[in-house]
Amino acid sequence: MNNYIESLLQFMDASVCNFLAVDTIKQMLSKNGYVEKRIEQPLQCQPGDKFFVTKNDSAIFAIKIGSRPISETGFKIITAHSDSPCFRIKPHPEMLSGDRLVRLNTEVYGGPILYTWFDRPLSLAGRVILRGESALKPVTRLLKIDEPILMIPHLAIHFNRSVNEGNALSKQKDMLPILTRISESLSANGLLVNYIAKSLNVAVDDILDFDLFLYNTQPATLTGLNKEFVMSGRLDDLSMAHAAITAIIEATDDEATCISAIFDNEETGSGTKQGAHSPVLSNLLRRIAECQGVNFDGFCQAVGRSFMISADNAHAFHPNYAEKYDPTNHPALGGGPVIKINANCKYMTDAHSAAIFKSLCDEAGAPCQYFVNHSDVAGGSTLGNIFTGQLDIEGVDVGNPLLAMHSACETGSTDDHINMIRAFKQFFAQ
Repeated sequence: MNNYIESLLQFMDASVCNFLAVDTIKQMLSKNGYVEKRIEQPLQCQPGDKFFVTKNDSAIFAIKIGSRPISETGFKIITAHSDSPCFRIKPHPEMLSGDRLVRLNTEVYGGPILYTWFDRPLSLAGRVILRGESALKPVTRLLKIDEPILMIPHLAIHFNRSVNEGNALSKQKDMLPILTRISESLSANGLLVNYIAKSLNVAVDDILDFDLFLYNTQPATLTGLNKEFVMSGRLDDLSMAHAAITAIIEATDDEATCISAIFDNEETGSGTKQGAHSPVLSNLLRRIAECQGVNFDGFCQAVGRSFMISADNAHAFHPNYAEKYDPTNHPALGGGPVIKINANCKYMTDAHSAAIFKSLCDEAGAPCQYFVNHSDVAGGSTLGNIFTGQLDIEGVDVGNPLLAMHSACETGSTDDHINMIRAFKQFFAQ
């Protein structure tokens, strides 16, 4: 098995939610000479430094400081995001039914394909906030329940004969997972918090709050006659996060400052302090400039010489639904990295930036293809054009093609992932 694909499978299995993804990335970076710095402390950096900072435990920015001033080289930036559509556990979640089954009250995060979450082994992951030395200094603990403890059972077809003809789902009624069954003598209140306390070996009274999500416990796997496909939850967009971090770890350019930025909350519009619409990255770039003694004019020169690759996955051509795709620009699984284009500027791509990325792919020996929406089908936006509201940087929106995007289990190509890493490494090698 290719080393990049083996690493991707391990990364996907460990990164079952945004917080765990960032923790896994921290481990990858630390093993390769990157040092953690606190974003709330003074930033000191010099040529050759390799470090990372985090925001909200769910966004991470890996930085490799170049030997030349940024006013001469600009910044080389690759962005991706750590979050994926799923279900978030609400406060006081236990719901006891008449047959003593305990369900958990959930809220949908992002835009998942709801049907794909039925009848799968599910579990919980996220972060738990504990009482600290003062009210303003609580303690954060990560939580990943490895064993499946939940499921969302589908209603039997005998009670809904038209289920295969289309069936509207209620997010509040149909999508509640079952946790356990308790006896008549027990109360469901506090059942989850007690389980969390036991899992973390902490006192129940020390748990102040949590950000917990459901995740599909089925491991990432290779499929196809030649193992050419990878299937996993959260490939959108953790596969691009993995490629971006792998590329900066292996970056060979010592002159320019290289950055891999993994934002959070893209699936809900990026409008958080750790999202692409916030000033978190632009502030960080300005702080790097100050470390180099670069004034505002020099910083503007750096931005003018910078380039950003916004990496968020694309829709692969689905042979059963050819009518959904543009007739001449529909990327195929295994066809290589995808340049994403939209006439209404939902992506940051233009002809100039597309040509740059295509040239990078050519130099890396990687194939390249295009995605444009069918003109009768509206498309969404992603990190690139959102971030340009903070900084007037040139860039391109790209991604690898996926089938079943936003499903509990998506499908991508192993060759595409390898070729995207090659393209990213070529970018960091210029």
